[in-house]
Amino acid sequence: MSNSALISKEVLSPNFSNRTQPISKITFHHAAGVLSATKLAGIFTPVARQASANYCIGNDGEIVLCVPEDKRAWTSSSAWNDQRAITVEVSNSQTGGEWPISDAVLASCIKLAIDICQRNNIKSLEYTGDKNGSLTTHRMFAATACPGPHLLSKLPYIAEQVNAALNPAPQPAAPAAPTKLSAAEIAEGMIRGDYGN
Repeated sequence: MSNSALISKEVLSPNFSNRTQPISKITFHHAAGVLSATKLAGIFTPVARQASANYCIGNDGEIVLCVPEDKRAWTSSSAWNDQRAITVEVSNSQTGGEWPISDAVLASCIKLAIDICQRNNIKSLEYTGDKNGSLTTHRMFAATACPGPHLLSKLPYIAEQVNAALNPAPQPAAPAAPTKLSAAEIAEGMIRGDYGN
């Protein structure tokens, strides 16, 4: 099992377990703060923290690996979800209120989700609003506001963009090149009235 080539570096956490289920979900969380990817991943390096995520995305969109994908990160208060999910902790662009995320973070969420799906044979990313979808949230498994109102509102859009990349709409066929007719064929067509009177 590989990790994403989109990362800029590794800041590894000791807080993980062996993964016992195939990867079939992605779970986004918000950091409740404005942080770089390195600082965000650093929150998960103390053993005493007893928490982690597979990836961290900083406010500028940088992506850092925190727990390799073949391991279960301790992220969503649910061993069941974490065994199946790649979990992603993202920086906010401001604290409080709607807990917004930057456009750079949103773009990185989409790129990373496409990459995760492609490498793990997830055919589509479905946000159903409950744990049955392949795009899940922390609040589905615990009494928390995570991932915050702003990121929560973006999840259908993230799924839409990921699915458009995974399953592009077929392009219409180019019109066939006109057939070149010989002079004799044109003359016969004129006699038949193919070109009008």
